[in-house]
Amino acid sequence: MNPLNDTITLTNTVPREASTSQPYGWWKGDDNQLVTNREAISHACHDLSRPLFLVETPHGAAVGHFGQIIMEPALLQPEMHPVLGYAPAFHPRQLGDADFKAQYNLDYAYIVGAMANGITSVEMVAAMAETGMLGFFGAAGLTLERIEHAIDQLKVRLGSRTFGRNLIHSPTAPELERATVECYLKNDITLISASAFMDLTPNLVWYRLQGLSKNDQGRVTCQNRIFAKISREEVALRFLSPPPEKIIQQLLADGRINPDQAELGKNIPMCDALTVEADSGGHTDNRPTLALFPTMLTLCHRLAEKFDYDIVPKVGLAGGIGTPQAAAAAFAMGAAFILTGSINQGCVEAGTSETVRRMLAATRQADVVMAPSADMFEMGVKVQVLKRGTMFPQRAQKLYDLYTRYNEWESIPVKDQTLLERDFFKATYDETWASTEQFFW
Repeated sequence: MNPLNDTITLTNTVPREASTSQPYGWWKGDDNQLVTNREAISHACHDLSRPLFLVETPHGAAVGHFGQIIMEPALLQPEMHPVLGYAPAFHPRQLGDADFKAQYNLDYAYIVGAMANGITSVEMVAAMAETGMLGFFGAAGLTLERIEHAIDQLKVRLGSRTFGRNLIHSPTAPELERATVECYLKNDITLISASAFMDLTPNLVWYRLQGLSKNDQGRVTCQNRIFAKISREEVALRFLSPPPEKIIQQLLADGRINPDQAELGKNIPMCDALTVEADSGGHTDNRPTLALFPTMLTLCHRLAEKFDYDIVPKVGLAGGIGTPQAAAAAFAMGAAFILTGSINQGCVEAGTSETVRRMLAATRQADVVMAPSADMFEMGVKVQVLKRGTMFPQRAQKLYDLYTRYNEWESIPVKDQTLLERDFFKATYDETWASTEQFFW
C-alpha cells in the first residue's frame, strides 16, 4: 500500500496567501486518529514510513498519519482542522540511486567498507546482506587461507545475496596482490572493492577483463565488478577510463587474457562504481567533501560521454558519514550510495575487541592524527589514526624517522635498538624480521 496514494486527496490546489494566519489547507479525517501528548507526537514524527499531518485543533496542535488535505476554501466544512504542516511518507529505502540498488539487489543504498584484517568480518558482511545492504569483507592483511575460509563461510550463509571482498593495492608485494586476485577468480568472487590504488596494476586489470562477454543486444557485459575507492582526481580518471592499452597487451602476451577479452576491454570503464573518499579514518588525503564530491561526479559524467559507455559508473560518497544528518547531506549532494567505515568498528559484529569499541566510543574529532601507514610504510604514505589513549602515532613516526635516517638495522644507535626491541617490537629484531618474512613469503 502506498499511503500517499491511498490517504491523501489534493483538490484544486491554490497558492497560500502571504499571511501567518492562513493555513496550508484543511485536514479532513477522524479526530480519534490524532494524538496530542508529547511522547505520542515524538513517536509519530519518527515513523517515516507513513505521511504525517500536523493540524490545529481546539485542544492544541495534534499529529496523525491518516486523512485528506483540502486546499479549496469553498470545500471547507466545520469539522475540518487547519493544517500547520505536512510531511510525505519517506522510507530510508527511497534514498540513493534506484538503478544502483536494483543492479546489486539491495534494499538500501548503504555500504559497509572493507576495514582491514577482518575488522569488517564475516558476521558483519552477513548482517549487512541479510538486511538488504552491502558489505565488503576486510581481506587486506589476511593470509590467503583466512580469505578463502571467509569466502566459504559467506557463500554457505548468504547463498545468492550480494556481498563483496576487498583488494588493497600492494605496491611492495605485487605477487601478494596477484595471489589474491587468483584466489578471487578461482572462487568466483565477482565483486571487489579496490582500495589504496594510486595507479592501475596488471593484476587489477586482469581481474576486470576476465569474464567479459556480449549480451543479446551486442553490449559488453562485465562479470567481475569493481568499486574503486579514491580521493584523487588523477586516480579517478584512470578508473573511469578503459584499461590502458599497454597493460592489455602485456596481459595478452602473458596469456592471462584472450584476444576477445582484450578487444572488449577497450569499451568499458575500469570500475562500475566510484566511492569518493573524503576526510576519513585510515588511508585518506583529508579532502573536503563539499569540494571533492562534485568534482568527481562531474568527471564521471564527462568521461562517460567521452567514451560513450552503455552504463555510466555510479558515484557514491564515504568519509565522515557518522550521523543521520551527514548521510542526508551525502544523498542531497547526489550520491548514488554512501559507505561507512570507522563507525562500524563499534558494532558487535566487527572483528575487533571491546577495548577498541570503548576507545572509539569516547573519541572526539580532535582525538585523531596522521601517522605513517603500515602497508605503505616505505613510500611515506600516512593514515589517519586514533591518538587518544594509544602510543601508535608517536611510535610509528619514530620508526619512519629511523628508517629514513639509516640504511640498515646495524647502523641504528644501540640505545634506539634497545628502545625498539623493548617497547615497539616486544621481541628481538631477528624475531621481528622472521615473523615479517613468514607473513609475506
